[in-house]
Amino acid sequence: MRGCIGHTAADRELGTVVREMTVAAAQDDPRFPPVEPDELPDLALEISVLTEAAPLEPPVDPARIVVGRDGVMVRRGRNVALLLPQVARDHQWGPDALLAATCRKAGLPADAWREPGTELFTFQADVFGESRETGKGKGET
Repeated sequence: MRGCIGHTAADRELGTVVREMTVAAAQDDPRFPPVEPDELPDLALEISVLTEAAPLEPPVDPARIVVGRDGVMVRRGRNVALLLPQVARDHQWGPDALLAATCRKAGLPADAWREPGTELFTFQADVFGESRETGKGKGET
């Protein structure tokens, strides 16, 4: 991964958000240096279009989270983070590990998902991308 930035509010047209987030992921992700023009041919894009987030009512039962299908968003005060559905699958995490990792990403203790005042949401994603090897979209031949 070279950059990952998203926008969760449904307040603009999808095409506008995709364009803005593509540029932001390439230039503004503080975890990585900006993408240089000579790197562009070697990049593969992946876009995740999220469904509306559904709240998980407390007490949260991790068994209600389906790894690979559900992404998780955690929010407590100003601390907010989300992990896409493919993250848990790629790391071979179970629901508890996904919840803990999302809390840590938000700057919270790993078990903050169990605490009052922490809001949890699940969502799904339609994922679109291209292969680095072929430059073709997933599913194309």
